[in-house]
Amino acid sequence: MNMQTPWEHRFAQRTQRIKGSAIRELLKFSERPDVISFGGGMPAPEIFPVKEFQEACIRVLQNNGPQALQYSTTEGYLPLRKYLVDSMAKNGINITPDNVLITSGSQQALDLIGKIFINHGDRILVENPTYLGALQAWNAYGAEYVSVPLDEKGMNTDHLEEALRYGPKFIYVLPNFQNPTGVTLTLERRKRLIELADHFGIPIIEDDPYGQLRYEGANIPPVVVIDSQMRNSTGLYSGNVIYLSTFSKILAPGIRLAWIVAPQEVIQKLVLAKQGMDLNTATFNQHIAFEVAKDGFIERYVPTIRKVYNERRDAMMDALTEHMPDGVKWTHPEGGLFLWITLPGKLDSVELFKESVEEKVAFVPGESFYANGGGRNTMRLNFSFVSPEKINEGIARLGNVMKRQMK
Repeated sequence: MNMQTPWEHRFAQRTQRIKGSAIRELLKFSERPDVISFGGGMPAPEIFPVKEFQEACIRVLQNNGPQALQYSTTEGYLPLRKYLVDSMAKNGINITPDNVLITSGSQQALDLIGKIFINHGDRILVENPTYLGALQAWNAYGAEYVSVPLDEKGMNTDHLEEALRYGPKFIYVLPNFQNPTGVTLTLERRKRLIELADHFGIPIIEDDPYGQLRYEGANIPPVVVIDSQMRNSTGLYSGNVIYLSTFSKILAPGIRLAWIVAPQEVIQKLVLAKQGMDLNTATFNQHIAFEVAKDGFIERYVPTIRKVYNERRDAMMDALTEHMPDGVKWTHPEGGLFLWITLPGKLDSVELFKESVEEKVAFVPGESFYANGGGRNTMRLNFSFVSPEKINEGIARLGNVMKRQMK
């Protein structure tokens, strides 16, 4: 008797569009002690606030244990949502807890956005290149993509009007220290983006995981703030921009906490979608995050993150200048976790990666970040995870591999 079940004939059609994450695969290399990994966008674990989390766990269990270990509302722990409301107010945007949904990491936020907005064949306007995780989330819902090129000033809004004529469902943008390129959308271009989005009646999804991690230059208000200011002088939330951010880069990624700011009618739809996914984000994690953050700890902790990452960014920039062969170009990020390399001639980053792994150095080939193909001569490097000494050694190894391939 044949006991085998033909599973390949039972998968939903949408699974044909689901592809593995190059970044997730590369994390396997980061676990090997002999490999210098510039692959994953991981924070520096040695500066995680372990002591503060340990003390917060004790306080939560002692003072509020039963509630913290129970199911919770889908919208999220109310004190944590109120904390985020106050944080947004400091940035110039006035919302209420009804505008906030706590999610299980920013990846769930992206998936929920896709679930409630994207019909099969809908066009989404994205930067070119754009965040791989967004493409992964939305491919499963049958999204098609209209892409707008980037330069050192972020999305090139000179090409935006033509792209908007394709009628995208929404615009997805990472304005601060963009993943993967590290570039920042200028204030002038943010205003032009908002003007064109308003003219064509297209909403904006602003993904801002790195906004607090600026190492040089002046802060630029989030798109959601500028949009509200341009619509009214009071700073009230207008609702044309849905704002996403996360605790992963300013506390710790292991707690898997992020949030969505959106109009109440959108939050209500997101809540229904989330109920079918996981009922609610981990209650205990939300209590812990609030306990750690409530007395201003994040404001005191973020300067430490900036100092460490600034040093590592500078170490990588210096190493690139020293070890890269002629013709290799890279961005100069003012913050965030990444920089972007463009290779000369016909050098292929996928082929380069295969040889680099043999030299025990890893990165992410750039083609994964292009919604409609291309980018074989590009690559993303992360500088937050590795010490300055290892950064120099890893870039030296990478430079040697490039020089061999160029010959």
